Amino acid sequence: MSFISNIYQQARQKRKKIVLPEGADARVVEAVPIILEKGVADIVLLGEEKEIQDVASECGTDLTGVEIINPVESDKLEEYSQAYYQLREHKGITLEEAREKVTDPLYFASLMVEKGDADGKVAGAVAETGKVLRAALRVIGTAPGISVISGAFIMIVKDKDFGDGGLLVFGDCAVNPNPTSEQLAEIAVSSARTADSLVGIDPQVAMLSFSTNGSAKHEMSDKVRNATGLARELAPELKIDGEMQADAAIISKVAEKKYPESDLAGHANVLIFPDLQSGNIGYKLVERFAQAEAIGPVLQGIAKPVNDLSRGCCVQDIVNVTAITAVQAQK
Repeated sequence: MSFISNIYQQARQKRKKIVLPEGADARVVEAVPIILEKGVADIVLLGEEKEIQDVASECGTDLTGVEIINPVESDKLEEYSQAYYQLREHKGITLEEAREKVTDPLYFASLMVEKGDADGKVAGAVAETGKVLRAALRVIGTAPGISVISGAFIMIVKDKDFGDGGLLVFGDCAVNPNPTSEQLAEIAVSSARTADSLVGIDPQVAMLSFSTNGSAKHEMSDKVRNATGLARELAPELKIDGEMQADAAIISKVAEKKYPESDLAGHANVLIFPDLQSGNIGYKLVERFAQAEAIGPVLQGIAKPVNDLSRGCCVQDIVNVTAITAVQAQK
């Protein structure tokens, strides 16, 4: 069974309610009946109902029975406004400003998740990543013990000798341009949890650098080495090692020469990149050269499930990310 088929199967076992705040986008509208047909989630669309129904009519899509909420007219507007005001009062926001902000579908959707009226949120087909993340951070916040949101890609490669039968998790490839050692440690822990709870593999985390076990002396490799120690302190139960070069992380024969002291080297299935440039370049090179499938980014480090789409996403991307979000909500 493929990874995404397994995700669908898991999602169907305990169906969750996912809110899609960009309800008038044609791709979102077209994705809804597919999501419902596959049984991976119940859906709430946000937006002006007539506009959404007009889009559905143009797409030839039937939204009968789908819950559509216009934040401006919702009977939850005052409750959510009060909740947001209490969350942001320390930042000087007024109640009137809170009411205005809550009419933004991204914030309304985040409040639905925070208040338990939805189990997860998927956005980003229209909105920029920064806007999606800000709404999630200001309303939902980060997970206990984690201060940074990050983005992991689930990489499925054809060569089953790599990772866990061809499954690997790459992080952070989407959010943090130049994380500190402390942030990198949290990214490692979050990525390991994604590997365990979502991908279903026993995480073996390699902290990547251009240096292996002190073979080079530089502040960049020092950052990764420090992050490795901090990650072990944050989650002593996890298998985490580094710093190490990518070949030492995933190829046993190389690891035997470069890092024989490590039991993990050569067998890593979670690769933590030292910065966003290397992470983004790395996953795209693997995707193209190895003809791998890259699923994500899956947002991690948020207290409740929120995921960000690419503005260039297709209908199937929306279906897949919604299913992933539903599984995250089960965990």
